[in-house]
Amino acid sequence: MFNPKYILSNKIVSMLTSIAESKVIIERAKLLPKNEVRLRRQALIRMTHSSTEIEGNILNIQQVERLFANKKVDAPERDIYEVENYIKALKYIETVIEAKKPINSTILLKIHGLVTHNTLPKEQSGHFRQSLIYIVQRRLGMPNKVMYTGPESDRVSELCKDLFDWLDQSKEKNINPVIVAGIVHQEIAAIHPFADGNGRTARAMATLILYERGYDFRRLFALEDYYNKDRSSYYEAINIGKNYSERRTDITSWLEYFVKGFKGEIDLVKAQIANLSLRNLNDKIESKIFLEKDQMLILDFIDQMGKITVTDVIDILHCPRRTAQSKLLKLKELGIIIQTGKGPSTAYILK
Repeated sequence: MFNPKYILSNKIVSMLTSIAESKVIIERAKLLPKNEVRLRRQALIRMTHSSTEIEGNILNIQQVERLFANKKVDAPERDIYEVENYIKALKYIETVIEAKKPINSTILLKIHGLVTHNTLPKEQSGHFRQSLIYIVQRRLGMPNKVMYTGPESDRVSELCKDLFDWLDQSKEKNINPVIVAGIVHQEIAAIHPFADGNGRTARAMATLILYERGYDFRRLFALEDYYNKDRSSYYEAINIGKNYSERRTDITSWLEYFVKGFKGEIDLVKAQIANLSLRNLNDKIESKIFLEKDQMLILDFIDQMGKITVTDVIDILHCPRRTAQSKLLKLKELGIIIQTGKGPSTAYILK
């Protein structure tokens, strides 16, 4: 049975308190929809760029942004796949949250399958590893050094089940979502359930937990940036033992690192929102601020694709045509989108 050992140090408690205070500020802040859409898009791009770059991907953030907009880039095929795959995994996470699916091994395998599509053999992508795994440090002119040995492959499935059983129990125990996300990140990295793609999958799963537990902060943060800025510190923090047994002793130091990074990222989000605050504007503008979830989905689509049609709205919201038309008309009346074209060529763009 999985039972993580850690201490909620004064440092961790203080940072969690600060994060909770920032959460209230961020959730109550009034933002124009176009600004929120832009910040959310930037967060997804930063998450993708940093999480893949940590693993050696050579694409820069501008190239990642082009792929996010479905544009072509001149780069090695594998690097393109890795970026496109991570974008798909993050979008899948959003569908998991919308559908309120239980988080379990099935979700873990699905995320890994998305992350490693076309970069791992089909029998390995989205499947638990079938052999022992080592993390090796390659040293120029010297023998390779084994940094970590994962648990035996025949234990992987059961260890993951234990983790998700604990995840369910963590709700009843009211464990702070940031702590839960940090523990899941560490444990997946420790189990190392896959032949490759473990780091990206662990980071994506941590984001999923934060979203699912109501700590999405309007989906404006990119925790991966924190790891990528100082990779040596990230590896040092997460590699707290040479084998699985050693990693099960005490993960307090990792949680201090994880919570510190999350707090830093949320502080940046709070600063961004402060710069865009609309508190002093008149009621007419404020009436445009708070949009329904469906309306934000429409704006997200326009921001990514450049325009949207009634048919697109039907596909996105799974709604009748009349409802789709009504949603677009409301956004048009608010002055957020404008109509282009007539008849069959009618579309809508951001104003």
